[in-house]
Amino acid sequence: MLDQAQGNSLDIVIMDGSEASLFLRDTLTIGGTAILRGETADGPGLGFALSVASGLSMCPRQLESRYLYDRQGSAIFDRITEQPEYYLTRTEAGILADNACRIREITGPVTLVELGSGYSLKTDHLLRAWLACAPSVRYIPVDVSEAALCEACRIICNLHLSARVLGVNGDYREAFPMLREVSPVMVVFLGSTIGNFEPEDESRFLAELASSLSPGDFFLLGVDLVKEQLIIESAYNDVAGVTADFTRNLFARMNRELGSDIDLSVVEHVARYNPLRDQVDIHARFARKQIVRVESLGKSFAIAEGEMVLTEISRKYHLEACVPSLEGFGFETEAVFTDERNWFALILLKRTDSLSESRERRT
Repeated sequence: MLDQAQGNSLDIVIMDGSEASLFLRDTLTIGGTAILRGETADGPGLGFALSVASGLSMCPRQLESRYLYDRQGSAIFDRITEQPEYYLTRTEAGILADNACRIREITGPVTLVELGSGYSLKTDHLLRAWLACAPSVRYIPVDVSEAALCEACRIICNLHLSARVLGVNGDYREAFPMLREVSPVMVVFLGSTIGNFEPEDESRFLAELASSLSPGDFFLLGVDLVKEQLIIESAYNDVAGVTADFTRNLFARMNRELGSDIDLSVVEHVARYNPLRDQVDIHARFARKQIVRVESLGKSFAIAEGEMVLTEISRKYHLEACVPSLEGFGFETEAVFTDERNWFALILLKRTDSLSESRERRT
C-alpha cells in the first residue's frame, strides 16, 4: 500500500509483512529511497492517548519519553545539540570522525541500521567511511518522527548519490525482524539513547536485539560516561532554556493531539542528577493546579500545585561495568573508542555464535 509523503518525493509504504519485505529487498538491491511506516509511527492516535492516561494514573506520575519526539520536539532537540552545555553530541561526533574508518576496517561492508536516527547528522561520518571503501552503502534509519526521517533521507541522498536508503518510521523493535534479511549488518545506537531506558527495559532491549542479529553481525553503541555532577546537570539545564522548551513541548503536544487544555506557562522544567543511581531525572513541575484532559478517552486528571511528572531519565555509565554487562547478552567487544577526557564512549560489539552461553553468564 503506497502513500506519498507530503512536501517531498519519497515513497511512504505502509508496513504489512510480505509487502514490506519485498520493498526492503527492492530498495536496498536496486537502489532508491523509501520509508516504511510501522504501526508505532509518530502521529496522533489511540496509542498516545492510552500512554498518557496510563502514565498519569501512576503514582508517581510519568510519561513515555518516546512521545517527546514529534515534529516540533525533534526540531527542538536538534537545537539542544547545538547548545554549549550539551557536550554529548559534539563529543560523540568527534569520536566518530576520528574512528569511522577504523570501525569500517573491523566490520567490513555491512549494512548500517541506525536506531533513533533523528536527522542522521553524526552518521554522516560512518557513511563517508563506508563510501570511501565501496561504490555504495546500504543505510536503514529508524525513527518515530516521520518529519525527521524524511529530512534525513533527503539530506543523505543529496550528499551521497550512491547511498541506498530505506527509512523505517516506527519504534526500534519494528526494525528487528528485518535484521536477518539485511545481514551482515551493524546496528548503530548513538547519543547514549540507551540511557533513557530503565534497567529492566534496557535488558529486554538488548536481549531482543541479540536474538534478532545473526552471528558475526555488529552493534555500535554510544554511552555517556559518569563525570562531574555540575557538567552533567548543566547539559540538561542550558542557559538558553531550549531543554525546558523540549520538556514543555510534550504538554503542548498533548494539547494539540489530545485536547488536554494545559496552561503551558505553569509547566516548569526540572532536571537533577542522582549520583547514587548515576542518572538524570527530568520532570515537569506544575506551578499551579491543572486538570489534564484526554478527550478521546473521556478521562481527566487533577495535577496538584507543585506536583512533578517524570518525562525522561538519562542514565550514565562506567565502562568497567557496562562492557561486561553487554557481553552477557551475547556480544563480544571488538573495540572501545573514547574522547581524550573520557566523557563519552563508542563500544563496538560483535554478536557471538551462541546466545545460550551468554544467558548462562547473566544468570
